[in-house]
Amino acid sequence: MAGEGFVVAEGGVHDYGGRVTFSVVVTCLMAASCGLIYGYDNGISGGVTQMESFLSDFFPEVLTGMKNTNRGVYCKYDNLWLTAFTSSLFIASAMSSIVASHVTRRVGRQAIMLFGSALFLAGAVINAGAVNLAMIIIGRMLLGFGIGFTFQSAPVYLSETAPAKWRGAFASAYNAFSVTGTLSATITNYFTDTIPGWGWRLSLGLGAVPGALLAVGAFFVTDTPSSLVLRGRHEQARAALQRIRGADANVESELKDIVWAVEEANRNDDGTFRRLFSRQYRPYLVVGVALPMLYELTGVSVISVFLPVVFRTVGFSSRKAILGSVINFSVNLVATLVSTFVMDRTGRRFLLIVGGLCVTLCQVTISWIMAAHLSPEAAATMPRNYAVTVLVLILVSTFFVGVSWAPLRWVVQSEIYPVEVRSAGQAMSVTVWLCLTFTELQVFIRMLCAMRYGVFLFHAGWFLVATVCAAAFLPETKGVPLELMQSVWARHWYWGRFADKDEQVKVAEAAVCEKTGPVYRLNWPVNQ
Repeated sequence: MAGEGFVVAEGGVHDYGGRVTFSVVVTCLMAASCGLIYGYDNGISGGVTQMESFLSDFFPEVLTGMKNTNRGVYCKYDNLWLTAFTSSLFIASAMSSIVASHVTRRVGRQAIMLFGSALFLAGAVINAGAVNLAMIIIGRMLLGFGIGFTFQSAPVYLSETAPAKWRGAFASAYNAFSVTGTLSATITNYFTDTIPGWGWRLSLGLGAVPGALLAVGAFFVTDTPSSLVLRGRHEQARAALQRIRGADANVESELKDIVWAVEEANRNDDGTFRRLFSRQYRPYLVVGVALPMLYELTGVSVISVFLPVVFRTVGFSSRKAILGSVINFSVNLVATLVSTFVMDRTGRRFLLIVGGLCVTLCQVTISWIMAAHLSPEAAATMPRNYAVTVLVLILVSTFFVGVSWAPLRWVVQSEIYPVEVRSAGQAMSVTVWLCLTFTELQVFIRMLCAMRYGVFLFHAGWFLVATVCAAAFLPETKGVPLELMQSVWARHWYWGRFADKDEQVKVAEAAVCEKTGPVYRLNWPVNQ
C-alpha cells in the first residue's frame, strides 16, 4: 500500500530565503582554505620522494637501486621507509580525526580549525629542519594530526553555513582549495628540484605558509549556527545566521529547524557512535563509509601522490615528471571549478556516474599501453609517443575525477548525516578514508613492482564498482536543506525500509507547514 508523503516546497526543496552574502562567502572561503594545507602536503610529498637530493640524504639505497641495471623499471622506488615518509601522515590523520569528533561538539568547529592549523605549522617547520629519518616521520605525523582535525571540521562547517540551494558549490570549495594547494606544491617542486642539496627543505618548509594563513584567518570567522546551538548559544546562533543569510532574511524559520534538530540530538546525546551503528542510521553510515572507501580503492589519491614516480617509470626525466604533474594538477583545478558551477544544476548522482565510467575507460587504456609498450627491464623506456599518450590519458582521467568524484566525496559525506550524529559520522567517514589511504600509499609502490601495468586494471575495476554503487544506492541530495535530509532517504527504493516513516511524516509536515510558499505532496510506499 502507499502511505501519505511529506510536504516540501515547490521543486522538491524548501527555500529558507536569504541570499549569498559577502559574509557567507568570506566565511566559507576561510573554512575551505583548510584544504590548502592538505593539498600542499599531498602535492609536495610525491615530488620530493623522487628528488635525488632528498634520496641521497635519507634513502641512499634507493638512489643506488635506481642505477642498478638488474632492477626492473617498475621497482625503482620499492622501499618500505620511503613509502612510510608519505603514508605516515595519513595514519596520524586518522587517529586525530576520531579525537576531533568528540572535541568538536564541545569547543566548536572554529576552534578545531585553529588547533589543526597550529599542528600543521609545527610539522612543516620540523620537516624543513630534519637531519634524520626520525625527524622526518615525526614532522609528517604532526602534519597528519593537523590535517585530521581540519578534515573533521571544514567540510561540515561549509555544509552548515552555505545556503541549501548552493551548498554543493560552497562545499566543493574545500576540494578546490585542496587542488590549488597541490598545484602550488607541484610548481614549488618544479623549481626546487634544480637546487642541489637543500631544495627539498624549501619544498617541505613552505608548507608552513598555508598553515600560518589558516591559523590567522580562523580568528576572523564565527562558528556555525548549528555548532553554536549545540553548545547552548542561541542568541549567538541567531546573530551568526542573520549575518550569513543577509539583513533582509527571516532567519527564524531556519533557526527553529536547527534548534529542533539539536534538541533531538541532545535528547539522545549518549552513545553517539553506538547509535550510528543502529538500524535507523544504517543508510547514512553505509553510504558515508562506502563513498570514501570506494573512492580510495580506485587509486585516485595514491596515483595523484606518486604521479611523478609514475611518470619517471614510463621514461620521463625528473624535471619533466614534475612538469607533467604541474599540468595534471592544473587540469584538476579547472575541472574542480567546472564542478563547482555544475553540481548544483546536474545533481550529484549524474556527475558520479558519468565521471566513473569515463575514468574506468581511461585506466583500462593506460594499462593496455603499458602492457604493450613498457618492458619490465630496468634499462627499458617507453617509446615517446606512447609515453605522451599515457600522459594525455592521465590528464583526461584527472579532468573527469575532478568534475565528479574528487569534490563530491566531500560534499555528499558532509551533508547526509543528521545533526545528532554528524560529528561522529564525519569522523567515521574521514577515518575510514584516511586508514585506507595509509594502506594504499604504503603498498602502491610494491603493487606497481609486483603487478606492473595490472595495477591500473585493479583500480579501474574498483571505479566500475563505485559507479554502479553510486547509481543504485545514492539518493540525490542536491538542494535539500540539511534539516530535511532524512526525508530524501526515506523515499529511496532501498534505504526507505530503514526509516521510521510515521515519525518522519509528522516531523516533515510540522517543519514545512510553518513555512511560507507553494507546496506539493509526495508519496512513498510504506513497508508492512
